[in-house]
Amino acid sequence: MLSVVDVAPDFSGEDQHGKRVSLSSLLERGKLVIYFYPKDFTPVCTAQACTFRDATSELAELGSNVVGVSGDSAESHQRFGDKHGVPFSLLPDPEHVIIKAYGASWLFGRTRRVTYVIDTNRRILGAFHHELSAGKHLSDVKRLLQSK
Repeated sequence: MLSVVDVAPDFSGEDQHGKRVSLSSLLERGKLVIYFYPKDFTPVCTAQACTFRDATSELAELGSNVVGVSGDSAESHQRFGDKHGVPFSLLPDPEHVIIKAYGASWLFGRTRRVTYVIDTNRRILGAFHHELSAGKHLSDVKRLLQSK
């Protein structure tokens, strides 16, 4: 995993809607909450996406935006996002390029459940890893953003 004050690795790709997304374009809107998750449509991953979905406005008020990343395809992300009303970009990373760059790669090619908060200067402000507790990611993120 990356640590606090590390420089966030650059990335770019197309989200579930075919929209080009990059670290720099996301940071133009403020701090970035980037979360990595193992698989669309699984119980904890769904809970995590819905938790961030429900907090999107609150996180925006705290000066941040959200993006999710997993190894699933764009088509899977689109179905997942549509089914659960996800208002933010979900980036497919089937080759695990972004996942590896952010230290979210795990055993047997799985993706760790890791969340980072990145400031507009690309510095990591917070790094959180809770495999089975989707809600802790949001509470950690909100606590951090409220303190900044």
